Amino acid sequence: TGTAQDFLGMSVSSFLKNYWQKKPLLIRQAFPGYQAPLSPEDLAGLACEQGPLARIVTYQRKKDKWCLRNGPFEENEFPKLGHADWTLLIQDMDKWDADVAQLIHAFEFLPRWRIDDVMISFAVEGGSVGPHIDQYDVFLLQAQGSRRWQIEDAPRFDPAFRPDSELKLLETFHPSQQWDLAPGDMLYLPPGFAHHGVALDPCMTF
Repeated sequence: TGTAQDFLGMSVSSFLKNYWQKKPLLIRQAFPGYQAPLSPEDLAGLACEQGPLARIVTYQRKKDKWCLRNGPFEENEFPKLGHADWTLLIQDMDKWDADVAQLIHAFEFLPRWRIDDVMISFAVEGGSVGPHIDQYDVFLLQAQGSRRWQIEDAPRFDPAFRPDSELKLLETFHPSQQWDLAPGDMLYLPPGFAHHGVALDPCMTF
């Protein structure tokens, strides 16, 4: 559990020694009572503009089919998506929202060149981007609603991907741990750890 002094739930030195690029860490209430500084409607509005890099991922359950579309989108597209199984992702949100950019200050114990951007995903119930691997360290902060994360317990560096999707989705996924994250909870994952997040209700993850 995080504290006002140590949002990682431990000292920075302990985190860097025992977890950084070594093993995953779940931190309950890393940011206690966290409230997202923008709404899903704000995100949808940004996704309709030319500048932000926006994507929508939808999952067709009956066909087990994943679809990726790139923005910008039209406002009237969002109501047509329905209430289940889709996700909106926007990159570089720290460049588009000053309050979101404030989050980066908490991670200044890391070299600046290691910090890429704040990506935000909004997902309706069942929304996901599928089981995948990132080749970089990621901190997943739950900002609104709840999301279930499943992870494998060891990194994979030569995974096989599904041939039927332009998303780099894992052909096989064998989770060993599972947690439901609420606003303020955060999950740290080193590179190579397979993970899969599914929205339990309309939610935002930073």
